[in-house]
Amino acid sequence: MSWKLHTKGFKDYLKIERGMSAHSVEAYLHDVSKLEQYALMADWKVLPTEIEAIHIQQLMAYLAEMGIAGRSISRIISGVKAFFKYLVFENIRTTDPAELIEPPIMSQKLPEVLSIVEIDKILAEIDMSKPDGMRNRAMLEVLYSCGLRVSELINLKISYLYLEIGFIKVFGKGSKERFVPIGRSAIKHLEFYLKHTRPDLPTKADYADMVFISRLGKTLSRQMVFMNIQDLALKANIHKTISPHTFRHSFATHLLEGGADLRAIQQMLGHESISTTELYTHMDSEYLRQTIIDYHPRS
Repeated sequence: MSWKLHTKGFKDYLKIERGMSAHSVEAYLHDVSKLEQYALMADWKVLPTEIEAIHIQQLMAYLAEMGIAGRSISRIISGVKAFFKYLVFENIRTTDPAELIEPPIMSQKLPEVLSIVEIDKILAEIDMSKPDGMRNRAMLEVLYSCGLRVSELINLKISYLYLEIGFIKVFGKGSKERFVPIGRSAIKHLEFYLKHTRPDLPTKADYADMVFISRLGKTLSRQMVFMNIQDLALKANIHKTISPHTFRHSFATHLLEGGADLRAIQQMLGHESISTTELYTHMDSEYLRQTIIDYHPRS
């Protein structure tokens, strides 16, 4: 049986046997898809019946290297564990490779943050004489200026840009929409890229509205962004553990250190909880834009 047939059976099991909501079922399937995607990327050529513990451990290591938070990795592994429990329950497997896998320990260690000088050093290493360099400069300027998640960055669309009023539209976790102010430096490099580089890149029809695309005309992957940042940090002689998420942490830290209101920062990051959602959603958009202008180092 293929991955598709096994996951379909898992989906039916969760809906019928476990009585889970459609949202919960999709969350579990999304977790399992991470293992399937990594299996294909690593060219393992294995089916769910052939997965071993070492495969799951390699997935965890890869997610950690990509800068995925321990909490998110734990959730993914929880979904993977449920999948293999299902396979054993249905006698599709006799052993559970995930049974002894321990999720990552939740560390209270603060995330790595780049200084303003280090941000400038990384940006200075980008070769602006090349089309890829113009794209990467615009990409990192937007990442840092707006505090985006890497998934939000690579899925940013041209139709989501409202640069004339200094905002971009972002779809975050759970497809929640928010408008985020964008600083002047990011607008300058983004407009330059869109005018002088983006039109010359080969673009497949499905990706015509995407802001950042590869030389093959497709959306950039998380791994490509990660590797670009790692390469630039190495050239800049910065030896911190850096990922795209580091720019997001740095964005929030620099605003906070500059005196920005914590509630505005949380609104821009798209962080919500049951107790604070109402407070965040009533923030004034003009106030958010002014916060970027007043406190962001590259504005």
